[in-house]
Formats: sequence, structure tokens, C-alpha cells
Amino acid sequence: MIGFQILERTRVIDSQMVKAFKDLPVACVSDCMQRMFAGGAELRPMHNGHSMAGAAFTVKVRPGDNLMIHKAIQLAGPGDVLVVDGGGDLTNALIGEIMTSAAHAKGIVGMVIYGSVRDAGYLKTQDFGVFACGVTHRGPYKDGPGEINVPVAFGGMVIHPGDLVLGDEDGVLCVPIDQAPALLKATQERVVQETAMLEQIRAGVYQNTWIDKAVKDKMG
Repeated sequence: MIGFQILERTRVIDSQMVKAFKDLPVACVSDCMQRMFAGGAELRPMHNGHSMAGAAFTVKVRPGDNLMIHKAIQLAGPGDVLVVDGGGDLTNALIGEIMTSAAHAKGIVGMVIYGSVRDAGYLKTQDFGVFACGVTHRGPYKDGPGEINVPVAFGGMVIHPGDLVLGDEDGVLCVPIDQAPALLKATQERVVQETAMLEQIRAGVYQNTWIDKAVKDKMG
């Protein structure tokens, strides 16, 4: 039934691909996606900023209700990231210490909540990745409806079940499965370029002549 269903993932990002992306800066990956896709500036790390990478296990819930998030924690497995579309509503927290602890114990590597969380003091001390839009002490309802492993969308980003989900102190990003290999190569090359630029800056030999050219071209 639409609005209350649990589906199976048909594809999941390869674990070796996840590992390769794990320590790459989200900002560099985003640049290589032409700065067109992101989880939205409102999705901020609620944990200690430790990087997160895993396969999307998606959940769509009614704002303020976490019944199907509980079910998703039961069903998800090691290496998964729960990606929850809560409609961006900040009235009720969808997760807190108990649910993140249960997820972590199952080997789930993070949770992205397009909504609110609580137990912020606990969350910010943890490596377990939690990204959300806000914090409130008011708890959730547990009535449904909700859907598991359906495409979700928020903040200019579409996440399909099994896609690669990345997060660090700069925010959250989804990498579609089919684009991951090419994007990995492009991001690795960009990291090398930026590392070289930083080394030149520290050595006092950085050449930024491109600025004058860009300004001249714009001014005609």
C-alpha cells in the first residue's frame, strides 16, 4: 500500500567503493559534481564531526512520527546509513540516544534525519554520524504511516536505496551508484591538486594569475 510499505533494495553500492570514498572531503566530491547536488545547508552534523560513508537505507515518514524508523533499524545492516525524510519538520524529534545506540549496535554507520533529533549533548560526543536539521526535546509519535527503501528527496538531492551517502563537518552528499567510479577518480585527482596548491601557498610560490585573467575576461 502506498504510504505504508516496506520494499527491498535491488542494488547497493560496493563496500570497496564506500571505503575508497570514506576519507575524501565531501566538499571535494561536491565540487566534482559541479556543485549541483547537496543535502542542504540546514543538515548539520550533530555528532563530533567524524566522517561517514555508507549505503543508503531510506525511510520516508510522516512528520513527527518514527514508527518506520524503528522498523528500518531492525532491517538495516552493517555499513548502512539510514536516510530519513521527515519532511523537514522540526516540531518533534525523530531519533535520540536510544535509537542511535540501537543502530550503532547493529553496525549501521550513520543516520541522516531531514527533521529534528534530541539528546544533543550525547550525540555530539559520538563518532556515530548523525546529521539533522534541528534539535528539540519534544519526542515523536509512533503511529505511521511510512515507507522503507523508496526514493527520497530533500535539499536539492535525490537519494535512491543503495546509493552512496557521505557526510563530514561540511554536510551530507549522495553519490548515485552508477556515477561513483568516475566521481572517485575525479575527486582523488582534485585532492591531489588542492594538496599541491596548499603546499605552494605555504612555500610562498603559489601562482594565482588565473584571477587577473578571469576578471579581465568578465570586464571585456
